[in-house]
Amino acid sequence: MNTTASASKTETRTESSARLNALRQHQLSRVMYWRFFVNLGLMLCDAAMFIIGGALVLDLRHESGDLRAMRFDFDLSTNVYLVIVAVIWVFCLYKVGIYHRHVMGDGYQLNVLLVKGALLCWIAQCALSFFFGFDLALTTVMLMAGAAFAFNAVERILARWVITRSRAKGAYAYGTVIVGSPRGIGRTLHFLSNKRQLNYRPVAVCPIRFNEETGRVEADPDTDELLKQMVLNWGSRLTVIPYTEHDLAERFVNMQVQTVMVCDVLRRFSDNFNVFSVRMESLGLELALITSAADAGGHETQIRQIQGTTVLTLRLPQYRASTRLLKRILDLVVSSLAIVLSLIVTVPVAIAIKLEDHGPVFYRQKRIGLRGKPFMMIKFRSMVTNADALKKKLAEQTGQEDRFIFKMKNDPRITRVGRFIRRFSIDELPQFINVWMGDMSVVGPRPPLPEEYARYNMLYATRMLVKPGITGPWQVSGRSDLDEEESEQLDVAYVQNWSIAGDIMLMFRTVGAVLSHKGAY
Repeated sequence: MNTTASASKTETRTESSARLNALRQHQLSRVMYWRFFVNLGLMLCDAAMFIIGGALVLDLRHESGDLRAMRFDFDLSTNVYLVIVAVIWVFCLYKVGIYHRHVMGDGYQLNVLLVKGALLCWIAQCALSFFFGFDLALTTVMLMAGAAFAFNAVERILARWVITRSRAKGAYAYGTVIVGSPRGIGRTLHFLSNKRQLNYRPVAVCPIRFNEETGRVEADPDTDELLKQMVLNWGSRLTVIPYTEHDLAERFVNMQVQTVMVCDVLRRFSDNFNVFSVRMESLGLELALITSAADAGGHETQIRQIQGTTVLTLRLPQYRASTRLLKRILDLVVSSLAIVLSLIVTVPVAIAIKLEDHGPVFYRQKRIGLRGKPFMMIKFRSMVTNADALKKKLAEQTGQEDRFIFKMKNDPRITRVGRFIRRFSIDELPQFINVWMGDMSVVGPRPPLPEEYARYNMLYATRMLVKPGITGPWQVSGRSDLDEEESEQLDVAYVQNWSIAGDIMLMFRTVGAVLSHKGAY
């Protein structure tokens, strides 16, 4: 009798396991299906953009006839040449990661990768021309890569619009369950509601807490707080999956979940997290972690075994001496050009400021720079001469005594000329002198006042490990419309992730932010 019952249970578990595996394989097949066709469509569009851009350059430079391969003595049709290089273009974009599922709907990250792909394709195109000896001017090759980048950027804006609209309807996105404390779940839902370009679609939540007595993770019973966080940050209720240790992954699969997003409680490298991650990943579920902006995930890692002991070496590649030298050269070139080219604007502005109230043209203010070193920052004066004395009173009136960055709409301290030059960020132009002198960089977190710097916590103080900049991540991501937490996270993340290509893209995005006036006050 017991043998029969045991055999029956074993058969039931086997059938359940087979059904679960079949369901998971079906889910993965569906994901691979849409990813394949979306990427195939993007690749064809990218290739078409290169062909159109390249053909336009060849036509404008009157080089659209057959190309002569000097080394092998044959002629090649420019149409065939464009198709061959278009394939190379797509391959270069693939190598830099532009077809990754987390990139296709993004804007800033995608444009940075487009720059890298264009540079890689240009090098490959030069190598191809050298090998065959094509009678193609180097300028033409450079213009073809530039045109391909420009056409691709426009095409990807349209593609991103289609993808994000489709994701709002549930397509091209991963069903996601959020695991963490009720407040952590609320913060994550708020983040995802503001970042629709991400391919995470919350379908359920799993509230957990850490039991100090047992040292283990368990279900959090605070349903009232969870409901409050869901309604406040997502606008509606989501399915709640109670936490259990043994069959949680199976229930996620039955909910059509593809990604498990851990927001807090489960800490990396802990036994609780290691066991949890293995259970999720053994069923093919993707694990995503919401971490601190100062997390070590972006570091280059090297693992070495030394006499039975494992040593993990971490390094941020952008802090090599060569990369920092390149950033300084970029600062000198950009600041020199900006100082000279902006004279047509800065001279009339200086005259207008002087004529309005006969006060000083420039405003010099003590700011804190690299590693806490103070310096005098130069700006065009946009406020009345006693603006600093009025700041404390206005901060009390607007409830910003404890905020690191004081901003308010319709600031009464701003003059008429000041309102105009602030709207177009003209007041910042003299700071290129600070960049040229080495106190600042073109791109970086904004330099704080001494009293602001004195209130920095340990995490936020890491923003001072790079030179402050004229423009930075929060200036192109909403500027003054961002709340304090979002501004801080962007600045700290910049310290971990900056690159030369990223700085160049932030410069271009700054132009767009200035012209749109978004958050400028």
